[in-house]
Amino acid sequence: MIIKSDKKMRECLSMLWIITQDGKSIMNVQEVTVDGKKLIGIISSSAMDQWSNLLGKYDSKERALEILQAIFTSIEENNSMYTTFFCV
Repeated sequence: MIIKSDKKMRECLSMLWIITQDGKSIMNVQEVTVDGKKLIGIISSSAMDQWSNLLGKYDSKERALEILQAIFTSIEENNSMYTTFFCV
């Protein structure tokens, strides 16, 4: 997995809109992480708490990582401050 930590990437992530795999929700997430076969969107966090939601559940951890990489690629290729991604 490629990790990019420059200022532009952090700004883009604050404006990342993701439609959940089931198509029932659209969320503005600050961070996306893989937990086993699940893709989790971190909505907000503080020193004591973290609020997150399931974005998608996949057949394997490898597939979840592929989706995470596709999200990163979408952010990297987007010239706007806003990125929208549909978890399939």
